[in-house]
Order: sequence, then C-alpha cells, then structure tokens
Amino acid sequence: MTQSAQPSFRIEPLYWLLLAIPLAAGLEWTHQGKVWVFLAACLAIIPLAGLMGRATENLAVTMGPSIGGLLNATFGNAAELIIALFALSKGETELVKASITGSILGNILLVLGVAIIAGGCFHRRQTFNRTAASLGATLLALASIGLLVPTIFFHLTQRNEETQEALNFLSEEIAGILAGVYVLSLLFNLLTHRHLFAGPEVEAETHAHAPEWSKAVSLTVLLAATAGVAWMSEMLVGSVTEAGESLGMNSVFIGVIVVAVIGNAAEHSTAVLVAMKDQMDLAVTIAIGSSIQIALFVAPVLVFAALWMGVPFDLHFSVLEIVAVLVAVAVMAMVSQDGETHWMEGVMLLAVYAILALAFFHWPG
Repeated sequence: MTQSAQPSFRIEPLYWLLLAIPLAAGLEWTHQGKVWVFLAACLAIIPLAGLMGRATENLAVTMGPSIGGLLNATFGNAAELIIALFALSKGETELVKASITGSILGNILLVLGVAIIAGGCFHRRQTFNRTAASLGATLLALASIGLLVPTIFFHLTQRNEETQEALNFLSEEIAGILAGVYVLSLLFNLLTHRHLFAGPEVEAETHAHAPEWSKAVSLTVLLAATAGVAWMSEMLVGSVTEAGESLGMNSVFIGVIVVAVIGNAAEHSTAVLVAMKDQMDLAVTIAIGSSIQIALFVAPVLVFAALWMGVPFDLHFSVLEIVAVLVAVAVMAMVSQDGETHWMEGVMLLAVYAILALAFFHWPG
C-alpha cells in the first residue's frame, strides 16, 4: 500500500553548490570579471537541475506512470532547453547547436560510459532491456539523419539568399517530422507497448515507492528551480564569449563539452548511482532516453522558437559535429546490441568521448 507523502528535504552534498547563486548574482551586479560570473553560474545550474529532476520524479510517482512518464520526458532536459533558449535570444546560434551536439554525445558516451564502469566495478556482468536499447539506437539514427540532411544540403548548394531560405524551410519541415516521431515514441513507450520497457526494477518501484514530497511541494520546488535555472542561464550566456576567450576555449567546445555537462550533471550522477546498484536497465534508459529527448524534442523546439523570435537558426551543423554524432550513435549501438555490459565497454565509450572532446578543443576559431 502506498504511503502518504511526507515532505523531506534531505540535504545532499550537491546542494551546497546552491551557494553559487548569490555568488554569481553578486559578481554580476558588482561588474566583476566575466569568467568568474560564468564559472559561478555554471556551478549554480548543477544543483538547480538536480532539484528540477527530483521534483519531477516526485510528481511522476504522485500522478501515476503514464502522466509521470510524460512529465519526465518533458522536464528531463529542461535545464539544457532553458540555457539554449537564452543563448538563442542572444543570437549565439553556434553555442546552441554545439549544446545540442554535446548533450547527445555526453549522454551516450560520457554518462553511459561512466555508469557502465561504475556498475562493472561492483558487478562482473550486468544486463539490460535489449528491446529498449535497440529502439533508442534506431531513434538516434533517425535523429542523426535529420541533422545530416540539412548539413549535406548546405554544402552541396551555393551560398545565397535563396538557398538559405530553402535550408530554413527544410530545417523546419525536418523539425516537424522529428517532433512527430518523438510524440509517437512516447505513445509507444508509455501506452501501447509499455510492457516491453518495464523491467523488474521499474515494476517494483512503481508498486512500492512512495513520493518523497507532496504534489504542492514538488510543484513549488519545480517552479522555483526552473526560475533559478533561467536566471543563471541568462548570466551564463551573457558571459560565455568573454569567459571562453579568457579560458582559451572556442564557443563550440564550450557548447559541446562545458554547457552539455553542466546541464546534465544531476542526471549523470543518477545514472551512475543506479548502475552501482545493478539497475543497469534504468541507467541505460536515462542515458539513451535523454539523448533521444535532446535530438527529437529539444532540437525541434529550438527551431520553432527561433522562428517565433525572428532569429536565423537551422539544423545545419558543422561536419565535425555531424561526424561526432554518427560515430557516437554507432559505438553506442555496438555496445548495447547484446543486452549486457562489463566495465571494459565503459572504458571504450569514454575513450571515444575523450577523442571527440580533443577534436572540439583544438577546433580553430
């Protein structure tokens, strides 16, 4: 029998980083160096994203599996979406595209890699749902095609106003298709074929786990954390150019590596912790599901948001970004095809991530 929710504000070490909020605000208001504002805002977003995830999980338990799954799908990457929207409003389109690429790479290489290694240190062999992993790999392959086609179109046509307009229309049409597939994938996972994706640990949690917070507390925390992320995102975006120059990083590297890791930090820790508890199904779902959400939901939302803002934005990415996504998806598919993992597979995923990160770090300009 499900117990009633009792408000519990467990203070975790991660939440000490909330002190970075007043620090970032103070640095901004006193006009200190932009690099310090950038670093403080980055630190502040990490616990705020964690609180958003914690509140969403509690709402998911309170409202039932179907609505809860939809909430998790909608708010799972809210921090990255908020950062990207602020960057888009400032015209930082390179940073926005890089953050999309980085979130996909970070989840399927960095998060999954660390989770597999952490789980492998405690368990010789771990298994997960091959059906879910296979569907995830296929959806990511579809998303890669959605990003590849506008890039090919850009490089095969002449640079003029007419072809740019055609590229914008193509990006909007592809964004519509990707968003439609995402909605149908939610319908498939949460309603029509839910039995294929509910592993034993998920079933046990659904029946036995009581919400930590009430609905009112969860909604309050979610709204407050979202407002905090928006505030810190504005400071982060406003300081990113100057901070990048001071730290010797180009905007693409900041978007692909720094911003992506910050936005996913709380989710990263969750995947690692559940893998250590031998819940690899859940770890794989977090890593692959988050990448799918970025590629099929966040990217289309940004395309349509840019159209509404009047900011020029399309799905044409650099060749290096596209190659990196294709390589990451291919490696992830090879690692997940047998439905089991060991720590060496995690090492290989991290090695691929490190190689790609070095390429972005040395990217000229």
